[in-house]
Amino acid sequence: MSTTAEPAVVDLDVADLGRMLERIRPQISPEDHACVQGVVQTLTDLTRLVRERGTTIARLRGMLGWSSSEKTADVCGGSSASAAGSPGAHGSDAGAPATGEPNAGDGGGVRRDGDGDHNDDDRASRRKGHGRIPASAYPNGRRVAVVHETLHPGDTCPDCARGKLHPLPEPARIVRIFGQAPLCATCWDCERLRCGGCGQVFTARAPPEAQGPKYSDSAASMMALLRYGAGMPLNRLARVQSNMQTPVPASTQWEAVRDRADAVRPVHDELVRRAAAGRVLHNDDTHARILELMGKRRAALLAAGELPDPERTGLFTTGLIADTASGPIVLFFTGRKHAGENLAEVLAARDSQLGPPMQMCDGLARNLPKGHPVILGNCLAHGRRHVVDEAENFPAECRHVLEELRIVFRNEARCHKLGLTPEQRLELHRRESGPVMEALRQWIEAQLEHKRIEPNSGLGQAFGYLLERWDPLTLFLRVPGAPVDNNICERALKMAIRHRNNSLFYKSQHGADVGDLYMALIYTAELHRENAFDYLTALFEHERDVASDPASWLPWTYRDTLAAQRAA
Repeated sequence: MSTTAEPAVVDLDVADLGRMLERIRPQISPEDHACVQGVVQTLTDLTRLVRERGTTIARLRGMLGWSSSEKTADVCGGSSASAAGSPGAHGSDAGAPATGEPNAGDGGGVRRDGDGDHNDDDRASRRKGHGRIPASAYPNGRRVAVVHETLHPGDTCPDCARGKLHPLPEPARIVRIFGQAPLCATCWDCERLRCGGCGQVFTARAPPEAQGPKYSDSAASMMALLRYGAGMPLNRLARVQSNMQTPVPASTQWEAVRDRADAVRPVHDELVRRAAAGRVLHNDDTHARILELMGKRRAALLAAGELPDPERTGLFTTGLIADTASGPIVLFFTGRKHAGENLAEVLAARDSQLGPPMQMCDGLARNLPKGHPVILGNCLAHGRRHVVDEAENFPAECRHVLEELRIVFRNEARCHKLGLTPEQRLELHRRESGPVMEALRQWIEAQLEHKRIEPNSGLGQAFGYLLERWDPLTLFLRVPGAPVDNNICERALKMAIRHRNNSLFYKSQHGADVGDLYMALIYTAELHRENAFDYLTALFEHERDVASDPASWLPWTYRDTLAAQRAA
């Protein structure tokens, strides 16, 4: 069997390349010279980027003009109507939504699918100014009442001189935004008096709001929210505070959130317990960095025999979303365990009488919880993504698959928009998505059986992925409430990815545990449309009550608890 020799590496600098291009200019046409010059420039830029530290595949793809969008129109080009020429298309309108059906990217403002195409009619129907934020969206803004400079309620109208003026229930509101430091300081200057005879010093008593630790509960909430909710590194916030002449060192920020972690841990433990009873559990992994378990520090732990299972080197952040009767619960786990092991630990607290839950994940075996039965569903958006990656090599075949899957995702978006019950949603998918998926399966099998697609090719492997996992990929056609994709978990993992991209790493496993705790509370509160800052502050201020009854201080119960305390 012949082998291809490795290409020889030619070492030239940019000046040599420029002189070579000038030498060949008279020998070729201007068009050919411009093409060669462009190829050389591209190769030069690629070589430079590859040598740079921190260069990513996404950056290289962007430089080459390759779109990262997975929309069918962007992947395959042209409109969906052109799918008529694709193999096995059901007609010139294959994949197009029926009249009145919502867009795949619709669904109450939540993206529900892996396609996300928008049509021009939806854009045209949106009213102008829909992005403006009303004054009612600023409930915590400082309110200043402005009375009329000359008129008062009960005065005679200056225009008609007959009617009386009365106040309207809604004033004319003007909103202005002013800058300030995220952490503001207040200094109480307590007057001191000294006796000229005996020397005794008398100091004014500080007001109640001046009592307590230097960094208040609200300050700790802001630090936790900025770091674990917005991904702002401690040193970056310290720099901002220094510029605002309110210095808060990075080490002080860490101590403030670390020391208050125990105050909110009972609520986190309650969330874990309730997540174990969830009806549907989504899980997925992303890589993580913990310096304590990397490089020389890891070698030192190994030498001291303090690192169990020494052959394991992977570090992960697992995102776990539980669909419960009270709403979604988000959990994060960062460390040496992968998604399946973390899910198994959560399911260990599940009541055996509840039966196995549904699990939604991608096709990796490490996502499965060993020793715990589940009703497995796989993410259809992941399967679709494998086809998207081969669109340039097999445009007609990929277009057909993507157009057929678009019908399924648009049916899912319609179910969400209509607010169907799980049983109604199942019936709609069985009626409208079931035949589409069955025809697609038969078409894929025919492509492989008749050797139209080589099984070892990129598209053949993508088809193999779909066929091998067809039953879990189509769980939504058999079980009420089974999700179509794992997008909700991938959105949650963006919090951990944003933190990793900005802060780069955790220093220790304890730091990672603290980050997981705060991220879980913040994102769960956001999914329940609660203000995460107010929520964390309330937990800090009522630490004893939280410890005694954490169930009353969950994101969806704490406001009722506060109201009951105020009423008492």
